[in-house]
Amino acid sequence: MVRKIERDYRRFRDIIKGNIRKDFKKYISNGEMIGREGKYIVSIPYKNLKVPTFRHKMSDDIGVGHGEGKEGDPVNGQQGSANAGDQPGKHVLEVELTLSEIAEIMEKELQLPRIKPKGKDEVLAPHFRYTTISKYGPETLRHFKRTYRHALKRQIVSGRYDKDNPKIVPERDDRRYKFRKLQNVPQNNAVIIYMMDISGSMADEQKDIVRTEIFWIDTWLRSQYKRLVVRYLVHDAVAWEVDREKFFRIRESGGTRISSVLELCTKIIQKDYPADQWNVYPFHFSDGDNWGQDDTQKCSEILKNEILPNVNMFCYGQVKSAYGSGQFKKDLDEAFKDDGRVITSEIKDKEHIYDSIKDFLGKGK
Repeated sequence: MVRKIERDYRRFRDIIKGNIRKDFKKYISNGEMIGREGKYIVSIPYKNLKVPTFRHKMSDDIGVGHGEGKEGDPVNGQQGSANAGDQPGKHVLEVELTLSEIAEIMEKELQLPRIKPKGKDEVLAPHFRYTTISKYGPETLRHFKRTYRHALKRQIVSGRYDKDNPKIVPERDDRRYKFRKLQNVPQNNAVIIYMMDISGSMADEQKDIVRTEIFWIDTWLRSQYKRLVVRYLVHDAVAWEVDREKFFRIRESGGTRISSVLELCTKIIQKDYPADQWNVYPFHFSDGDNWGQDDTQKCSEILKNEILPNVNMFCYGQVKSAYGSGQFKKDLDEAFKDDGRVITSEIKDKEHIYDSIKDFLGKGK
């Protein structure tokens, strides 16, 4: 019975994930679910979900609803309000999915390739593994197959085994337990460096688009790496580092000098994340305005000489703004048209987040 319930539950979960996958583009552009993000799970608002329930056979003369009175009579003498609506309600339930399940849906729907970490990206990290068997240990770690095997051998050797009545009763000396040892195992490390323009032309609408896209990028990369570090940089004419909360809440102001944030990004990579130990993913979001062509040329030099040799790829997302010219993406596309490490994407509105994620993550770098 328990196995059947578990099988039915897994089937129900598969149905849910299949239906979410059908409307996945809608969920990607919906920032509402990000507010339901936990440490390991996401609660997704899901309409028209039919939850399995028990239905009892109705009798003709007994049971609830078969007493005195007629259909429509008030219950306990209490009359309902005359202003009640006559339309059915919209029932919205929340389905909890783990971040790994979300990543699995992303992989299938967006056809994302698995990332192959570059170079000497593996470092040794301490990790406990159950690799041996011991005669002593807690009952929660008892190895039932080994215990049964030792009990069977003991009874056969002692002549107490009855093939017509094969009852195996383990004794204390038969018990075997899984035992863990500390080992140094390879572990892939990755860091995401998010950079965002907070100049006067980047309003709340643009920041909300960036916030939504970052959620999906985080979800995918966390499914690819055991250890993922995230850093947040903002800039107008100067750049500085902030925490995640300030990254999305800081008010826009000032002009734009993109080279300032690329210089700060370079310093962080050189200081904390050597290329032979880390997979580095810088993502920069802006509306495409920059302070003069000279600074754009400086950005190209920093990217070519300092950043690109030390990262998996550099991603630039250009969020459309009523005040932004969009020129910076054109300049990057021209300067790095033959360099596959530079990936640019235009995000006109929330509906384009889906295509932008495919632009950034579809290379498998």
